[in-house]
Amino acid sequence: MTDRFSGLELRSTVSAAGQLTLSLETVDRDAPGPDEVIVRVEAAPINPSDLGLLLGPADLSTLRPGTGDDPVLTADIPPARMAAMKPRLDQSLPVGNEGAGTVVAAGANAQALLGKRVGMMGGAMYAQYRKLPARDCIVLPEGASAADGASMFVNPLTALSMVETLRREGHKALVHTAAASNLGQMLNRVCIADGVPLVNIVRSEAQAEILRAIGATHIVDSSAADFREKLTDAIAETGATLAFDAIGGGKLANTILHAMEAAANRTATEYSRYGSSTFKQVYIYGALDLGPTELDRGYGFAWAVSGFLLTPFLMKLGMEGVMRLRARVAAELTTTFASRYSATISLADVLDPEIVAAYARKATGEKYLIDPSR
Repeated sequence: MTDRFSGLELRSTVSAAGQLTLSLETVDRDAPGPDEVIVRVEAAPINPSDLGLLLGPADLSTLRPGTGDDPVLTADIPPARMAAMKPRLDQSLPVGNEGAGTVVAAGANAQALLGKRVGMMGGAMYAQYRKLPARDCIVLPEGASAADGASMFVNPLTALSMVETLRREGHKALVHTAAASNLGQMLNRVCIADGVPLVNIVRSEAQAEILRAIGATHIVDSSAADFREKLTDAIAETGATLAFDAIGGGKLANTILHAMEAAANRTATEYSRYGSSTFKQVYIYGALDLGPTELDRGYGFAWAVSGFLLTPFLMKLGMEGVMRLRARVAAELTTTFASRYSATISLADVLDPEIVAAYARKATGEKYLIDPSR
């Protein structure tokens, strides 16, 4: 067995001069420590959560491919967006939250993983080889491919964490936006299996059809003229007082709160100038709309809007809870938590301006998978 593994790794750099650079760097991986493994990466998804580091706030209309033998891609960053970049200026940062592949080297305490195909999380997955602690790997079920296991952390654990939040906070049902996404389909399957009422907000009839095909019952189209009325009806029927919003900017969170308040007032027996006493919670966990979140506060005082991030929630859940969720994901990897990809690309393809424009759209049904071995 070789003591060193050398391979390409995708890096993202923001310069103080206001330029984003994506490049492929050759990185050597030393022999793993006693509790470490080296994995040959065979699949890694491009999640919305990866794009913030990969592309940052760059103006994608300014993308410029490099010249010469080393593929490089550059883009300009508008001056108004540079203030938020100060902590990462002039640092060459590896990208990719999760992935899957085959263990090609293992330390003394991790020999049981040698030769096994595993899913893994921990960053720097857009690479041909990744060294990481054995505890950050999950052995894939027999017959599962690297593509099956590539997305077994971020979306599945987020979907399960939404339902965990519902239970911990005492809600009866929940609302989810961008509901036809890969994550949204997983959440529907979880809620159907667990008997949790779920209101799905989609943006087109085509997206609604995707959800109907997997058994979703409460689907409302935000592009329809009667959206607000139908949303209020669905919330009144399910009793939803919790929402997870992937959009972030604009008025959608505000609209959800109004619908929750209107649903609560349908059964009110007396008027209160402070609004209903029904507490309404919206968590923003995505940024499909980068604009400001607009709230008019016309739904009383029993409400909250806050951010939701997976890692801090899992830390609060504790190791026992995290292991319980991970075990469920592994057991239902090719059913409840199955992911589908519209295209598989190489590391070099990630730097192709036309392909960047495609995966940066974050369009429903257009999830990209990187195969670093290509």
